[in-house]
Amino acid sequence: MSLVIHLLGRPRVESASGEPYRFRSRKSWALFAYMLLAERPPSRAQLAGLLFAEADDPLGALRWSLAEIRRVVAEGGSIDGDPVVLTLPPRTVVDVEVVVHGTWGSAVAMPGLGAPLLDGGGVRSSAGFDSWLLAAQRRVAAASEAILHEAALATMARGDFAGAIKHAARAAEMSPYDENNHALLIRLYRLAGDDSAAEAQFATCTDMLHRDLDATPGPVVHQAMRETVHGKVPHMSDIASIDAIVEAGAAAVSAGAVDAGVHSLRNAVRLADASGAPSLRVRSRLVLAEALVHSIGGLDEEGLAHLHEADKIAFANGDTKSVAHARSEIGYVDFLRARYDRAEFWLGQALNLAAGSPSAVAKALTYLASVASDRGDYRRAIELFADAQRHAQQAGDLRREAYVLSMLGRVSLLRGELATATEQLEASIVLAERDHWLAILPWPQALLGETRLLAGETANGAAMLEQAFARARQLGDPCWEGISARGIAIVADIQGQPGRAFEGLTDARQRCRRLADPYVWLDAYILDAQCEIGRRHNHPDVATWVDTLQDLAARTGMKEMTLRSLLHGAALGREADATAATLLAADLDNPILKAYLVRS
Repeated sequence: MSLVIHLLGRPRVESASGEPYRFRSRKSWALFAYMLLAERPPSRAQLAGLLFAEADDPLGALRWSLAEIRRVVAEGGSIDGDPVVLTLPPRTVVDVEVVVHGTWGSAVAMPGLGAPLLDGGGVRSSAGFDSWLLAAQRRVAAASEAILHEAALATMARGDFAGAIKHAARAAEMSPYDENNHALLIRLYRLAGDDSAAEAQFATCTDMLHRDLDATPGPVVHQAMRETVHGKVPHMSDIASIDAIVEAGAAAVSAGAVDAGVHSLRNAVRLADASGAPSLRVRSRLVLAEALVHSIGGLDEEGLAHLHEADKIAFANGDTKSVAHARSEIGYVDFLRARYDRAEFWLGQALNLAAGSPSAVAKALTYLASVASDRGDYRRAIELFADAQRHAQQAGDLRREAYVLSMLGRVSLLRGELATATEQLEASIVLAERDHWLAILPWPQALLGETRLLAGETANGAAMLEQAFARARQLGDPCWEGISARGIAIVADIQGQPGRAFEGLTDARQRCRRLADPYVWLDAYILDAQCEIGRRHNHPDVATWVDTLQDLAARTGMKEMTLRSLLHGAALGREADATAATLLAADLDNPILKAYLVRS
């Protein structure tokens, strides 16, 4: 190992060959951190404008800092060119890279885990850099919390409750308003037999939510309090009978009797454990986890616990197909929670393990494409969705293809390609109806309604959105209610009723966030509409909405939503936001937003 670069906490560089070169300028550290975290090489002009605009000779000041960095990476590394390319010496470790993209075991070993990125690293007269740094700090803090949460789940699956409690407590401390963190900690205390600690944690969560948010704990926290250390389980050696219980539970969930089905599946997990049959232990957990994640709102956390257990058992027994299944579902939950780096980690592994199974490959590719789409990486998303559609067709999976087409339609809608969006969304609806998959219909219908609004077909769009909303309410799906309520609010604004529009957008956010497991991108999408309409009507809360969107988008790494939030901020007269927006726009493939920047 040649270098270890610590960006978490007070920045420093450790070298195995002796005392490393120490930067003489804070701006050199700022430049080094920016280069290490940049997605693509920036130009010298960009770097000079970002950090050295106030200098008499910005490019000369940049050359001085580049020379400092060159001394640090001297053996086996380089930094040169225009755009500037940084090459690190072989075997260099960057702590942020480990936390964001590494395994949880490697990440929790990083001494700065949980500390602020580049602590004290702000620089004078560099508002654009400070804006970038704040966004990067939010994202790295979210990545640290996500890795601690993941470490707690994985450690719990190994039966190490003391270690899991330590990780879960740190995650809850970093994100105290996330009910999933409290639920995990409560479940761990219960499984460890410490009921007093579980009750104390429940009281802490309840008091904090009531005091700070005027809210009460949701189903995920209450379910964790019901967790018990199971006593002696009646032994059922008849594997076929246990398997039949799993089948019956799955059938009940599919038929709509979700509570009864989940109760049956929980019992099946206990019986499978008592039987000692690895394949049955894995299968019962996977079926229960899918029911919890896809059929019951707000219980993804319990589903994640079962997925990590299934992954551990399957991996130990060489069952790669089940490992791929578990990791795809873990990645899906991380996708919903906007933990995109962790989602890519799990889904990438699932894709490698799923080779040879068109259905499994289609699933992993669909979720990977959805991650890229949420992040605003549309070129990659389109390629992955196309590949996913091909595999879904090979597998004869109409539902997977319908979902892929709905997400492709969303990409086209966001990029302003309305004719393409209409074609994709209408095809999604046709496939869903052909397979009697009524539960998905409000999603493509709401997106198609919005597409028609943008095409100037207000009446048609409004009718489609009302239909989507009615179906979503019947299903009780918070996400589908939120996306259709957002569109209905936009209709109100088009019709000259801004008051109704603001009420509708507030209602849309409340609907999509009413459970502990919302689709986070959708929350940002609704916020963006609040900011847009709020600016046009000079709403008194618009600055707060912009700040909220900036925090959410930066913390999760949603590039398009980050750019939209910066454009809203720039429209409010924030000069630093305008500078940061110009830098970010170069990384985004959306002609609508680039055209907006040119006009402004």
